[in-house]
Amino acid sequence: MEKSIGMPVRYLTGVGPNRARIFARIGIQTIEDLFYYFPRRYEDRRQFLNISQLSEGQEQTVKATVLAVNYRRSWKRKGFSIFEAIVGDPSGKISCVWFNQPYLKDYFKPEASVILFGRIQRYKGRLQINSPEFEFFSQGKDDLLSANRIVPVYSLPAGMTQRQIRRIIKDSLEEFLPRVKDFLPYDIRSKNNLLNLAQSLSNIHFPQNSELCKNSHQRLSFEEFFIFQIALALRKLEKKQKIGIPHKAEQGLMESFIASLPFKLTFSQKRVIDEIKKDLIKPQPMQRLLQGDVGCGKTVVALAVSLSVIQGHYQVAMMVPTEILAKQHYDKTLSFIKPMSFEGKRISVKLLTSSISTQEKKRVYRQISEGQVDLVIGTHALLEEALKFKKLGLVVIDEQHKFGVGQRALLPKKGANPDVLIMTATPIPRTLAITLYGDLDFSVISELLPGRLPVEVFHFFEFEAKKAYALAREQLEQGRQAYVIYPVIEESPAMELPGAKKIYAQLKKNELKGFRVGLIHSKVKNKEQESAMAKFRKGQLDVLVATTVLEVGIDVPNATCMIIEHAERFGLAQLHQLRGRIGRGQDRSFCILLSDPKSKEAKARISAMLKTNDGFRIAEEDLMLRGPGEFFGRRQHGLCELKVIDPLRQLELLKKTREEALKLVSADPHLAARQNTLLKGKVFQRFVCTLSQED
Repeated sequence: MEKSIGMPVRYLTGVGPNRARIFARIGIQTIEDLFYYFPRRYEDRRQFLNISQLSEGQEQTVKATVLAVNYRRSWKRKGFSIFEAIVGDPSGKISCVWFNQPYLKDYFKPEASVILFGRIQRYKGRLQINSPEFEFFSQGKDDLLSANRIVPVYSLPAGMTQRQIRRIIKDSLEEFLPRVKDFLPYDIRSKNNLLNLAQSLSNIHFPQNSELCKNSHQRLSFEEFFIFQIALALRKLEKKQKIGIPHKAEQGLMESFIASLPFKLTFSQKRVIDEIKKDLIKPQPMQRLLQGDVGCGKTVVALAVSLSVIQGHYQVAMMVPTEILAKQHYDKTLSFIKPMSFEGKRISVKLLTSSISTQEKKRVYRQISEGQVDLVIGTHALLEEALKFKKLGLVVIDEQHKFGVGQRALLPKKGANPDVLIMTATPIPRTLAITLYGDLDFSVISELLPGRLPVEVFHFFEFEAKKAYALAREQLEQGRQAYVIYPVIEESPAMELPGAKKIYAQLKKNELKGFRVGLIHSKVKNKEQESAMAKFRKGQLDVLVATTVLEVGIDVPNATCMIIEHAERFGLAQLHQLRGRIGRGQDRSFCILLSDPKSKEAKARISAMLKTNDGFRIAEEDLMLRGPGEFFGRRQHGLCELKVIDPLRQLELLKKTREEALKLVSADPHLAARQNTLLKGKVFQRFVCTLSQED
C-alpha cells in the first residue's frame, strides 16, 4: 500500500485491527484523522513539584513512588468502594484517593514510580489528591514523551492509555509528517504570519516550547475557520446562481392580516417583514435565517409573508419538530386567517402529521398535489416521498435546530427552488452565527411583543421546596396555571432521582392537593399528549407536570408559574427555552429553579438564568460553558470538523478568516487557480458530503 496520510491507522506500527476499532469509535479512521486528534490540555513536566511544595486548591503534578495501597468497600453504601495509594518523594508523602475504581489495585504496586496530576484538597487536616490522573513512569524510550517536556494529554477512548496514544502519534508524525502538503496558499500564510502545516501539527502534539504551541494553535484555528468559511462562501455563491421564483409580493392579504391582529407589530417585526419582502421579489431563491427569542412573534412574521406568497398563487409549507407544536400553529393560523379570502375563495390550511389516518393523509396529499391547499403545516410527515406540491413557493422551517441537516434540505426539493425561511428561538450571537450559517442571510427580532413582561426567576435549594410550591399555590389560587418540569420520566437509580410519574402522584396528594393536575412526557401517546394540552389550554387543568417535551412551542397565556425540579440537570439553553413557555400573557410570571448545584458549570447555569432574560446573552454563556460542538449540536453541518477553535474567544480570527475566504472565492469562484488546487481538494474532502446533502 502506498504510504500517505490517507492510509488507514490499522497499518501503523503498534495499532493493528483491535486498536483500529478503538480509534474508529472516536472517529479516527486514517493517519490524517490521528494527526487532527488534538490534545485537550498540556502538562508542563519540565519541572515537577516536590510533595512538600503542593498547594491546596491548585491543580499540580508530582513524580512520586508508591509506598502503600489500601482497597476497601463501604459498609454504609452498597456497591461503593475506595482505593487509596500513599505516594512519596524525598520531601514527604501524600494520599491519593479514587472512588469506585477497584481495578486500580491491580496497577498500583509498592515501589512503582508514578506521575500524578490533580487538584490538591484538604481532608481531615491533611492534603490529598482526589481521583488524580496518573501514569506509571519507567526508564526507557517512553520517558521522552512523559517527562522533562510539555506533555500532551488526550481524551482517551476506552482501552487505551495516555502513554500508548502518545507513542502511536509520535511514531506516526515521525514517519508521515514529511508527506504532509500544506494546502493553505503561501500568500495567505505569509500575510497572516502562520506556521506551515507540518510544523504546526508537530508542535500541537509535542510542543518544543510554549510559544510554538501557541503559534501552532493559531495556525490550525485559522485553517479550520478558513476552510469552513470557504465552504460556506461556495455554497452561497452556488445558491445565488440558481433561478428561483420572482414573487410579485402581493400586499393585500398581508395588510389585511396585519390590520386584523389584536396587537401592533414591533419595529423589529416590521423591519424583518420588509427584509423578507425584498428577498421574495428577487429571481434568486431566498435563504434567510430568522432569529428571535421566545415570545418575540416570529410565527406572525412567517404568516404575514406566507400570505403574500399565497396571494401570488403559490403554496407554502411550514415544518415544525413536534405534533403538539404543529397542532398549535395550525389552530392559531386558523384563528387568524379563517375569515380571510381572496379572489372569491377561502384560504385553505391543512395539518399533516404522522398520526393522522392513512385515508385522511391520502386525501390531503391529493389536495396538495392539485393545488387546492394554500398552506400546509406539519412535522417530518411533510418529507414523505409520496407528498407532491403543485406549486411550492415558500418553505418555513421552525425550530430548525431540532432537524438534521439532511431533513432541512429535503422539503425545498419538493419545489422548483422555492424561497426558504428558517426560524430559530435559540439565539446565536451574530458573529458566531456566521460560523454556522454563513451561507444564509440574517434577520433578527430583538423585541418582545408589546405588553409582555420579563419572567422573574428565583432559585430555591431543594430543602426549600415548600416555599417554591407555596408561590405556585398563590398563583393557582388566583386562577392562574402552572407547569412543573422534571428531568426524567421513570425513576432513575443511577441519577438518584424519582421520575416525573412518581412526582406527579406525590404532588396530587401533597403540595398541589385540591388542584387539577395533568401529566405529559415523551412516552405518552400523541393523542393523550394532545388531550392533556387541550385541557390545559382550555383551563380544565390547573397544573401540567412534564418533561422537556414542553421545551418548544407550548403557548398558554394564563400559565404564569413554572417550577423546574433538579434544574442543575438541564442545559442552559433548555432552561431558557422552558422559561419561555410562561410570560406569554400580560401578567407577572415566575420561573422557580429548584436545585442543589454542585459543579462549577451547574452553578454558572443557575447564575446565568438569574442574571438575564436576554436570549443572546444566554447563548453566549451557553457557548462558553459547552463549547461550539455541543452548543450547535453534532447534527449541524461542519461543527463536527471543528477540533481546535473556540469561536467566542477568537472573534477577531473568525472575522479575518471570513474576509480572506470571501476575497479568495470572489477572485477564484471555482478554486481553479494553481495555488488553490490543494485547498479545493481539502474543502471538498471535509465538506463535500455535507454540501451534497443540502444542495
